[in-house]
Amino acid sequence: LPFALLSIVFGVWPIAQSIYLAFTESYTALSDKPVFVGLDNFHTILTDAMFLSSLWLTLLYTIVSVVLTVGVALGLALLLSHPILERGRTLFKLAIFMPVITPEVAGFIVWKWMFNQDFGVVNAVFLDLGLPPFGGMTTPVSAFITLVIVELWHHVGLYTLIFLTNLQLLDRSLSESAQVDGASRWQHFRHVVLPQLRPALAVNTIYALIEFLKTFTVVMIMSKGGPNFATNFVSYYAYTRFDSAQYGEATAMATVLFAAVALLTLGALHFVNRSDYR
Repeated sequence: LPFALLSIVFGVWPIAQSIYLAFTESYTALSDKPVFVGLDNFHTILTDAMFLSSLWLTLLYTIVSVVLTVGVALGLALLLSHPILERGRTLFKLAIFMPVITPEVAGFIVWKWMFNQDFGVVNAVFLDLGLPPFGGMTTPVSAFITLVIVELWHHVGLYTLIFLTNLQLLDRSLSESAQVDGASRWQHFRHVVLPQLRPALAVNTIYALIEFLKTFTVVMIMSKGGPNFATNFVSYYAYTRFDSAQYGEATAMATVLFAAVALLTLGALHFVNRSDYR
């Protein structure tokens, strides 16, 4: 009962309050008597080209980040489970997981310095290797790529450990049977290992969807939605509207984002549960 009460007070109630504010007039939303305006705020944002652009950018960023992060995490987990890394496995696990427990703001500030065009270490290395400088946060495409890289660094360790945990629970008898049958490495992975990784795939995919759809801190610290609104994701755009006292529109954006997170998460869960990797 105490846990359920805390969940309602700190979880369900704020969400419900935010959804309620989405149906009120902005300048009265936080007053004692908010004015109910129905779907006006939703009509406003859905006819706002900037919001539609930010929604598309958020979805694109989420797809790229989920595929890349889950894929890299799976590759790292398979690598760390290989016998060749048995001696240094703990050290490698620690190195991969350290970014996860690094404070986000501190980590993102360091990355911002690293990608700085004047004194950043990234371009210093590129120049030493004879490569053209990387745009970092100065061009739309490079800024988008930079955020994907930084978020990959921050999150991949957690997903890797989840895959590693699942790999330790694999049925070894199936692997032995596959070897006896002469299965290639790819066949062994495709038909023996991957089906047994379904729990980890489900957890990582769903968690990554939620995490990247609501991306905010890295944008706030590194790009402020720029350059040229290339990283103006829904969560950050809603923040800017809220900061300019457009409370109704901001909470309407948050409500749309919440609905997108819920629908995509349920869709991913349904897909993972129905998929048959065998």
